[in-house]
Amino acid sequence: MDVRVVLLILATTITTTGSQKIYASRNPLAVGSSVTLFSQDIVTMGTWISDNTLIVFIAPKNVHIANSWKDRLTLSVQVPISNVSLTASATDLVEFNDTAVLTCSVLNGTSLSYVWMKGSTEVAVGAGVQLSDEGATLIMVGVTRYDEGSYRCNVSNGVSDAISPPVHLNIYYGPSNTTMTITPMRSAYITGSNISLSCSAESNPPAGVQWMLNGVNLNHFDPELQLEMVAENKSGNYKCILHNTVTSRFTSESGMIRIFTPIAAVVVNPIGGPPILHEQYILHCEVTGYVGNIQWSRNGQPITADNTTVIDMTNRTLLLKPVQLSDNGNYRCEASSPVSNMTSHPYTVEVNYGPMTPVIAAPSMALTGQMVTLNCSSDSHPPSHISWYFNGSLQATTSELVIGPLTFNMSGQYTCMAHNNITCKNSSADTMLTILAPVTMASIKIVGAQPIMNHTFTLTCETAGSVHYIGWMYNLSQLHADNTKNISMDNTTLTFNPVTNADNGDYRCEANNALSHFVGPIFSLEVFYGPEMPAIMGPNAAKRGDNATFSCYASSNPLCSYEWFFNGFVVSNASEYVASLLTDESSVMYTCMAYNNITGKNSTADKMLTVFDPIEDVQIETPMNPAIVGHFYDLTCNVTGTAEHFYWMKNGELLHEDNRTVFHMDNKIVTFNPLELNDTGLYQCMALNPFWNKTSPSYMLLINYGPETPMIDGPAFAEEGHSAVFTCSAKSVPPSDYNWWFNGSSVANSSVFTTDPLSSNMSGEYTCLAYNNVTENNSTNSKMLTVIEAISSVMIRITTVPINSDNFTLTCDVSGPYDMIYWMKDNMHLNMTNSTANPLMSYHIKNNMLYFTPVNRVDDGTYECVATNQAGQHKSPTYMLLVNYGPLNVRISGPDKANMGSSVSLTCSAETQPDCDFHWFFNNPLSPSVEAGPVITFSVTKENAGFYVCRARNPVTNIEAFQSKIFMVIGHASALHFHSRGVLMLMGVFALTFN
Repeated sequence: MDVRVVLLILATTITTTGSQKIYASRNPLAVGSSVTLFSQDIVTMGTWISDNTLIVFIAPKNVHIANSWKDRLTLSVQVPISNVSLTASATDLVEFNDTAVLTCSVLNGTSLSYVWMKGSTEVAVGAGVQLSDEGATLIMVGVTRYDEGSYRCNVSNGVSDAISPPVHLNIYYGPSNTTMTITPMRSAYITGSNISLSCSAESNPPAGVQWMLNGVNLNHFDPELQLEMVAENKSGNYKCILHNTVTSRFTSESGMIRIFTPIAAVVVNPIGGPPILHEQYILHCEVTGYVGNIQWSRNGQPITADNTTVIDMTNRTLLLKPVQLSDNGNYRCEASSPVSNMTSHPYTVEVNYGPMTPVIAAPSMALTGQMVTLNCSSDSHPPSHISWYFNGSLQATTSELVIGPLTFNMSGQYTCMAHNNITCKNSSADTMLTILAPVTMASIKIVGAQPIMNHTFTLTCETAGSVHYIGWMYNLSQLHADNTKNISMDNTTLTFNPVTNADNGDYRCEANNALSHFVGPIFSLEVFYGPEMPAIMGPNAAKRGDNATFSCYASSNPLCSYEWFFNGFVVSNASEYVASLLTDESSVMYTCMAYNNITGKNSTADKMLTVFDPIEDVQIETPMNPAIVGHFYDLTCNVTGTAEHFYWMKNGELLHEDNRTVFHMDNKIVTFNPLELNDTGLYQCMALNPFWNKTSPSYMLLINYGPETPMIDGPAFAEEGHSAVFTCSAKSVPPSDYNWWFNGSSVANSSVFTTDPLSSNMSGEYTCLAYNNVTENNSTNSKMLTVIEAISSVMIRITTVPINSDNFTLTCDVSGPYDMIYWMKDNMHLNMTNSTANPLMSYHIKNNMLYFTPVNRVDDGTYECVATNQAGQHKSPTYMLLVNYGPLNVRISGPDKANMGSSVSLTCSAETQPDCDFHWFFNNPLSPSVEAGPVITFSVTKENAGFYVCRARNPVTNIEAFQSKIFMVIGHASALHFHSRGVLMLMGVFALTFN
C-alpha cells in the first residue's frame, strides 16, 4: 500500500531539558515499505502529530490512537542493552605472523548493532580487518605494530547503547629502523678524545646488542660503547648487531671513526737576500706535526699561483718571481689536518725599490730681488739621498734648495740626483729657472683729433717694465677687435673707425708678464654728436580762441640751441613757444630748428595745429521701410557741430565691418546687406573731434522674420470616442497667425486645435499653416493621426484564496486590444529584480498572469495591472492582497494551579489570518470538545485537575494546531502521580511504526 509523506511531531513532557529529536529507522525509504520513528527521550505525556492532525496521545497509564490510524500504526517497546563484555583469542601476538580474534557478548537487549573502537577511533573494515556474527566478532589477519592498543565494542539498538570494558592487544615486532649515534659527531677525532657510540632500533621486546671493530668482536653487549682517551690505533669501522629473541629477527648498523695527532708549530722563514723589486724572493713554511694541507695568505687574503707567484707541490715553498710592489704585506701559512689547524705568526715583506725619477717642485720664473725654494722628492724604499747641482756645480745635499736674492745671472738649469743604498741605484731630473723684471705702468693717451661721431679716433697704452702682454677693457669687460675697432699687432694702439655713441664708456689698458700685472687708470670716452631730429611736444588741435604751447627737444652732445619759425619768420629763440588767441588762420605749420656749435650741424622738425568747433547733438536716422531678414538696411548718424570721427556700437560693444556690414562717408552711415536675425539689438553712434564727443540715444533695431517651419505638439495615436489636442507654434516677428487644415478643409484658425470625439474615418494628416503679415511669408507642417480601437476596461481577477505557501495567481482582464501588460505593487513597477531582491518572495509573470510560487506573507500589498497601447496606459482598480496563514505559535495563558472553589479562565491565542476557531479538550483530545472559543472558564473542583488541550483551526487554511497545559488543584490529592523527577516514567521507550 502507499505510504504518505508525512511530518510527525512529538509533543511530550520529558525528563531532560533542551530540544527533542525524532529518529527514523530508515531514511529515505521505498514506497510500500515500513518505517519506525522513535525518540530516545523517556516519554511520560505527549502527542504525535501528522500534517497538523493529532494521531497519538500519550498520558500516564493511557495511550490513545486516532481511529483512522489504528490499522496503520504499531506502538512498541524496545529492550534496553546491558552487561556488554569483550573476549580475545590471544592478547600477545607477533607482527606479520599472528591473527587477532575479538568477540563481543550482550546479556540483555534486542535488535543489536555493533561498532568497534580502538581507543577513540572507529575500526574500519578492509585490508585484513573483517567482521563476522553480524558484527559481534572482529578478526585482524597478520597483525602489525600499529594494531596494538585498547579495543572496545559499542552496542546499540536505536533506543539505548552500551560499551564493553577494554581489552588490550600487545604486538611483538622488530628489530627495525636501526640507527647508530656517535657523540660528538665529527669526521675525525684528535688523540686523547672521549667518544660515545649508541645503537637503537624499534623492537618489542627490546633487542640485544653486540659490538664489533673492523670485523673483530669487542665482547661488549650494552646499547652504548664508550671510547676514552683514544689513540690512533682505535681508528676503524665500528658495527652494532641487534637481535630480538621473541621474533628471532636480526639487524645491524655501521660507522667509521678516524683518529689523528694534532699540529704543534707553524713558522714562515725567508730563503736568500731581501725582497728587491723585479728580482726573485723565496718564503718557506716550517710545520711540526702531521699536516694534510698548507694554505698561504697575504694580508688575510688567500694566495693562489699565477705568472709571478709559484707554490711548490707540497705548498711549503712560496716563490715570488719577480717581486712586485703589490707583494708588500703580512704573509702567513696555515697548516691543517683532519683534527687540527694552526696559522703562523705574520711575516712582513717590504719590497725595496727605487729611486724612481725625481719630482721637482719649483717655479719656472721669478722676479729679481726675490728668494726662491726648490724641492726634490723620489719614490724609494728605503728613502733615497738627494743632491742639487747648478750648471754642473754641487749646490746642496738636502731635498730643499733655497736661492736669492735673485739676479738675472741666476737664470739657468738646476739638477736633482737621488741614490738608494739598498738597491744601489740612482736617478736624476732637471728644471729651468727664468728671472724677470716687474711691470710698473699702463696708461691710456689720445692720439690725434677729439672723438666726433662717425670720425676716426685713436687711443694708445704707455707701459714700463718687462711687458709680455697688453690687454684692453671696456666697462670692466675684455675688449676685442671688431668691424669698427682695430687693435695693433703689439696691442699698444686702439683705433675706432668710425667712433659712435655706442663707444661711450670707461676704458682701461693692462700690462703683465708671467709674474706681475698692472692695470691702468680709467679713461672715460664721450663722443660728440648731433643734433638729431627734434621732437616737438604740443597739441595737434585746439579750441577756437585758446592758446597753444609747443616744446622742442633734440638729442645732442654738447647741448644744442633752438629757433622757432612761423610763415618763414623767427618767432622764438628758446626751446618753448606759445601761440596765442587761435583763429581759423592759426591752422598752419610751425617749425623748430636745433644747432650744435661743436659738430657744426643743425636739424629741423614741423608741427601742424588745427582749430575745432563743439559737437552739440547726435541722432540715428532710419529709412521708412521695415527691417526684414534678407533685405538691405541703412542707419545714418546725423551730427550738429564739427565731427572728425564716427563710431557705431551694438548692445554696448563696438561694431566692426564684415562681409555684409559696411561703413560709408567716414563711418557716418552703416549698411546691412543683407539683414540677419542676429542684427537685432540696441544701436548707438558716437561723433567726436579732439575736444568733444557725444553719443546718440539708443535705437532698437527689431528684425522682422518668419515664420519658420511650425512645430506641432500632439498625439500620433488616439482612441475612438476620445478627442485629440494639437498645438502649433512657429518662430516669427511679429507673431504669426495660424490655420488648421484636414483633408483640404480648414478646421480651425487658432494655434490650438481640439478634434471632435474621434472615429476611425478621422485618421489622416493634419496641417498647420503660419502667416506673418509684415514679411508676408507663410510656412506649413503636418502631423499624422491614427485612430485606434479603445481599451474600455482593465480589471484584476482571482480564482483562488491566497493561502501562505500555496501557489496563487492574479489575472489581468483587459477589454479591447492592447500591446503590453505590466504589474505594479505599492505603486512600484514589479519585475523579476524585485523577486530576487527578497529571498522570501517567489513569483513570475507570463502573458496576463502574475504567478506566486508560492505566495507568502511578504507578498501582502496593493496590486495594479497596467495595459498599454499606442495611445497610452490604462490602470486597473487596485487589488489588496492579504495572505491567509496560520495558526502559528499557539499559546495558553492562565494559572497552572488554583484552590478549590475559585474561578479559573484559560485563554488560547495564535498568530493567524483570518481569526481561528478554538476548541478545548480535557485529558483526551480525541474525544469531543468540552468548550468552543478562545477562553474556557470553570469553577475549580477536584474533577478539574488534568490535561487541557487547545485546538486552533483556521477556517480558510484548514490548518489545525494544538497546545496543552497541565492544571492542578491545590489542597486535593490528584489522581495523577509523578516521579520524583517531575514525571511518570513508562517501563520502556515508545516507538511508533506505521505501514
